[in-house]
Amino acid sequence: MTATADDRFRHAARAYFVYGLVYAVGATYLFRLGLGRGVTFGVVFVLVGWTLVVLIPFLLSRRRAMFERWILSRRDFARIIALLLAIRLYKVVHIAATSNMAAPTPWSWVIPYWLGGTVFAIVTLVALVLVARAAWGSEE
Repeated sequence: MTATADDRFRHAARAYFVYGLVYAVGATYLFRLGLGRGVTFGVVFVLVGWTLVVLIPFLLSRRRAMFERWILSRRDFARIIALLLAIRLYKVVHIAATSNMAAPTPWSWVIPYWLGGTVFAIVTLVALVLVARAAWGSEE
């Protein structure tokens, strides 16, 4: 049994939500540790991140007439999101491969950036595959 286009977009929305949640929690935690580019930029970055965690899955999950009429089709929007996820994946893999830093956890452990980057890369790759599948899949 093949998935319909609506099913693929719902799966993409869920995958992006999980991806966004992982990144937003991580970004919020790193901001609280002071590992950012300043307070104002950090607050804006975290707030935008949490907004995207909700907004992008909302727009992907089902057709929104006003959005599709005035801004982008859902497929084109998913293609843009897939491109941005691919760029993010490249950046995360680069950090995982080249960084020798570590971040403390709330449990008094220290997680090296290569390990955190690897986990983030896997989450990003899964979201990228599901969003790309929805964006370039067949339209029944």
